[in-house]
Amino acid sequence: MEWLFNFPFVMKPDLNAIDSAVRGFALWASPVLDGISGGLTALVNGIGWLLAHIPWFLLIGAVFFLGWKSRKSIRSGILYAALLALIGVVGYWSAMITTLAIVIAGVIISLLIGLPVGILLSTSRRLNNLARPVLDTMQTMPVFVYLIPALLFFGLGSPSAVIATVIYAVVPVIRLTSLGIRQVDREVVEAAASFGSTRMQALFKVQIPQALPTIMTGVNQTLMMAMAMVVTCSMIGARGLGVEVLNAVNRIEMGRGVISGASVVILAVILDRVTQGWFGKEEK
Repeated sequence: MEWLFNFPFVMKPDLNAIDSAVRGFALWASPVLDGISGGLTALVNGIGWLLAHIPWFLLIGAVFFLGWKSRKSIRSGILYAALLALIGVVGYWSAMITTLAIVIAGVIISLLIGLPVGILLSTSRRLNNLARPVLDTMQTMPVFVYLIPALLFFGLGSPSAVIATVIYAVVPVIRLTSLGIRQVDREVVEAAASFGSTRMQALFKVQIPQALPTIMTGVNQTLMMAMAMVVTCSMIGARGLGVEVLNAVNRIEMGRGVISGASVVILAVILDRVTQGWFGKEEK
């Protein structure tokens, strides 16, 4: 009776052929990939150098100012500044700077790719329908799968972490940019056209400003998804808070895991609340 419960037709793909083809491509394209890797390393190192040379008290003061202005509350500013200072108190300030550099680099590249692609998809229903399965695949694929090509093409370190972060985090800004522009009232666009606006003028002077709240929600979600990759990317050599969490898991060190994990949460919460409040998306 096994035939009732076991699928009768099995045709496994040639996994070795796929692996060989990918490795062959990586070898053939190594000059280009090495150049991209060098550029990503320089970007992360540059952001890290800039953050590392900001005095700790100025960085905490900047968080207080952003929290105060974005949330319209001095109490919020004090709370965010105190939480950031707590990361330094427990000894993870340098690791936090490294993590922040990788996240910022990943978000910058995600926005440089995602915003233009989202705008392009908003202009054509056909393009949007063609891109939807690709975006669905990128968003639902297990995040560990992204580590394989990143590691194969760029090796261990921050370049692989940035690439994996971009692939994982770019989807929300593409989706919400396209959605926000397509949801702008058609009558508003027609009114702009009736006053002599070209299609590009209507897009950049009417549709994008009208869709800005939705677009900024996409930016916020991209930032949060980049933070979610911090621990995962530590498996391919990314330094920072993720390494501390990974080491705690490998060594079964409860205290280290709780403190380093809490530091990741604090950084994510600060970035989330500040960006949400700054663009007027916080809940009342």
